[in-house]
Amino acid sequence: MPNNPTLASLAADLDSGATTARKLVEQCIAKIADPAGEGQRTFIHVDKDAALAAADAMDRLRKANAAPSPFAGIPISVKDLFDIKGQVTRAGSRALEDSAPAEADAPVVARLKRAGFVVIGRTNMTEFAYSGIGINPHYGTPKSAWNRSVGHVPGGSSSGAAVSIADGMAFGALGTDTGGSCRIPAAFNGIVGYKPTQRRIPLDGGVPLSFTLDSYGPLANSVACCAALDAVLADEPVKPLTPRPVKGMRLAVPTTVALDDLDDGVAKTFERALASLSRAGALIERIEVPELLDVGVMQAKGGFAAAESYAWHRFLLASKGDIYDPRVSSRIARGEGFLAADYIDLLNARRSFIARTGQRIAPYDAMVLPTTANLPPVIADLADDKAFTVQNLRALRNCTLINVLDGCAISLPAHREGEAPVGLMLAAAGGSDRRIFELAAGMETVIRV
Repeated sequence: MPNNPTLASLAADLDSGATTARKLVEQCIAKIADPAGEGQRTFIHVDKDAALAAADAMDRLRKANAAPSPFAGIPISVKDLFDIKGQVTRAGSRALEDSAPAEADAPVVARLKRAGFVVIGRTNMTEFAYSGIGINPHYGTPKSAWNRSVGHVPGGSSSGAAVSIADGMAFGALGTDTGGSCRIPAAFNGIVGYKPTQRRIPLDGGVPLSFTLDSYGPLANSVACCAALDAVLADEPVKPLTPRPVKGMRLAVPTTVALDDLDDGVAKTFERALASLSRAGALIERIEVPELLDVGVMQAKGGFAAAESYAWHRFLLASKGDIYDPRVSSRIARGEGFLAADYIDLLNARRSFIARTGQRIAPYDAMVLPTTANLPPVIADLADDKAFTVQNLRALRNCTLINVLDGCAISLPAHREGEAPVGLMLAAAGGSDRRIFELAAGMETVIRV
């Protein structure tokens, strides 16, 4: 089996009898349990018995030619933000530990199970999903797959989701993305992460951060893997993904905001990827997108995330605020000063921003930009709150542009073997999901040449 098997290769192995669902689940459980690995920090809960039972059930169905999909029996991880029947949804926090177990699976979890995917466990995350860094003082912080002896942040908030894929503890992961929480950890761990058009996938059964910006999306080893998972999440048929030829792709590189203050390693890898695309025949145009400056203005008071998270958390903060991560509770508390008039202004500003930016980027197949401005920071360097805030904002900045746009976007690894991980993001207006997958599949290997 390859080091980073795809869903398609696993499905073929299951179909041919080269492996079984039970073997795959046992392999993942062994990696999670390895004391030398990151499993104890990557997972908050591992459902070993249920996963093995589900795997055996899928193996029996496959023998009877009754497997619910080609992916039946493949182990996946689920971010601790989602309801799974009979389990407590902690959202990476100690404040929800005494909550009642969920009475039903979240719709997205139910859809994955219906396709036969086996839930291996619940992955660690930034508490209540409120950071792009991935540090969790309650359950520990899994290290990025890169340069592990030093210890770099995994990216957030879907930190454990990304590490579970990078380390082979699962072969697909369910995450969330409010300002980059699928794409940032994907970029920091050298895998693929997708943020769908929000309206395609139901948000029920998950702890919200910002109901205006939240999206539920997959992390996996390839574009095709993410496309297949996304189709299942959206309750759409899983169709073969036809890569678009790079030659003739019309790509816009926004020079406003998106290229500011890049780490040298990010800038060099991004420019090399653009050069590779250009040599392969892509038509790349650097354009000013002055509308992107509006996002910083909209975020000045904390934006939708502060206002909407405070509405959800205000009573829990009053009773259990002392056990929150202070870096999380302080960000939520910014919403307390939001006036109704401020919120209405924000809604109107976003509506205008979506319309104007959509017109600006309409002539292009997609925008292409670095996923994050920074390489994965060293965990130890972020003990200082000021340093943490600076790096958190740098990680979130480019991804947040797309959430505010109500768009869709994918992060692809653009670095070469042995280099620091850098994500290249393809993004477009909402409803362009299939096009983004086709474009990304076409350039997936080209950008690393």
